Amino acid sequence: MNPTLKLWQKMAAYPAGRQLFSKGVCLKAPYFGTIKPVFEELDTGRAVVRIKERRALHNHIRSVHAIALCNLAEVAGGVVCEASMPAGMRWIPAGMTVRYLGSAKGVLRGYATMRDIVVGEKGLVPVTVEVKNTAGDVVFDAEISMHISPKK
Repeated sequence: MNPTLKLWQKMAAYPAGRQLFSKGVCLKAPYFGTIKPVFEELDTGRAVVRIKERRALHNHIRSVHAIALCNLAEVAGGVVCEASMPAGMRWIPAGMTVRYLGSAKGVLRGYATMRDIVVGEKGLVPVTVEVKNTAGDVVFDAEISMHISPKK
């Protein structure tokens, strides 16, 4: 089993385990900490990450800033990619296409989905992320192209 996924499954079983896992992700990649993400679900090919609207994330119209939403997409997409990698493979984002579909307010959840994994060879794998508000409306979506290659 993938070590990241194994760690998630072990930690998520404890009351504060999801928060500790999320903080660990932010220690490894500190910029993610600016949005204070909390992982709610993680499995091969799927992740759900929550953030809460707060003043530090606001834009000039008092909704969550576009780049904070991109940050949410990247943390959800990156960790689902990490948790889905077979042994001996690595990933790095190669590009991201985003759409802003509505005002991002309140509690927001990023739903990341990874359909394909290139095993043993180089390739680009798409990871899709939808960000929904509390009402379930999609306020942002992204497709991240992940460059997958064997570890050296």
